[in-house]
Amino acid sequence: MLEDLAAVYGEMPALFAGSLFVVGLLVGSFLNVVIHRLPIMLDRAWRTQAAEVALQPGVASEPREPPPPFNLLTPRSACPACKAPIKAWQNIPVVSWLALRGRCAVCAAPISRRYPAVELLTAVASAAVAWHFGFTVPALCALLVTWALIALTGIDIDHQLLPDDITLALLWGGLLAAVLIGPIAGSTLPVAPRDAIIGATAGYLSLWFVFHAFRLVTGKEGMGYGDFKLYAALGAWLGWKVLPLVILLSAATGTVVGIVLIVSRGRDRQAPMPFGPYLAAAGWLAMLYGDGLIGAYLRLSGLKP
Repeated sequence: MLEDLAAVYGEMPALFAGSLFVVGLLVGSFLNVVIHRLPIMLDRAWRTQAAEVALQPGVASEPREPPPPFNLLTPRSACPACKAPIKAWQNIPVVSWLALRGRCAVCAAPISRRYPAVELLTAVASAAVAWHFGFTVPALCALLVTWALIALTGIDIDHQLLPDDITLALLWGGLLAAVLIGPIAGSTLPVAPRDAIIGATAGYLSLWFVFHAFRLVTGKEGMGYGDFKLYAALGAWLGWKVLPLVILLSAATGTVVGIVLIVSRGRDRQAPMPFGPYLAAAGWLAMLYGDGLIGAYLRLSGLKP
């Protein structure tokens, strides 16, 4: 079966990209759930742990009724305004949002445009990965990395949080892929185990050093520990050689976006701005086009003929 698919998709890469576009729409719908629910799940877990710590030993407490289950699958998706359950036909990626004109079918409350935006972003990014890597093992690895980066981007934008549930899974996934699969000719990932280990270590420690140096000089914290883990995860998947390109792209993009927000929207310069989305975007670009970007830079700088 896989051999037949490989033959078909190998002869028609556009068909593979189109198929992944459809798959990406479905995955994007699930990523919307992850982006919305995972921070709530983490907050509830933290509150439960804090309440347990706060209980004094030996002091009886009134029994509490356990809260209803809340995870990525339960309860069913519902309108946040009227709590009406969302039916299957109302949950078709992008199509349902357009058919409903961006409003709840029951109460006509507006539905955020971000939902179809995440679905479309996931679909386009998945199709780009399929077109670039073809029907290969690196394509599967790149898809998993892509979907994790999109989820992290959405959560960081909303909450300035990069959950360990995703960053550490991404980090260990890169290390395991390096050991179990190893480098494949003509592909940027996975890398050799040595490169993955050095990449993960260098990624974490470099931002850790910048964080503490900045805090020592200014007395302020310039980034969170989640950024260290995300950079380490990118190093595990792409190797240490690509890390300078990733940090250069993310810093340049973040600077430009920050200036635009300050000028156009009057954003407070002291207001914190998540760095995770820029790391994620830079890492994704490096994953697909790292060699070309490095070559172009060397040619422009005159270091390469």
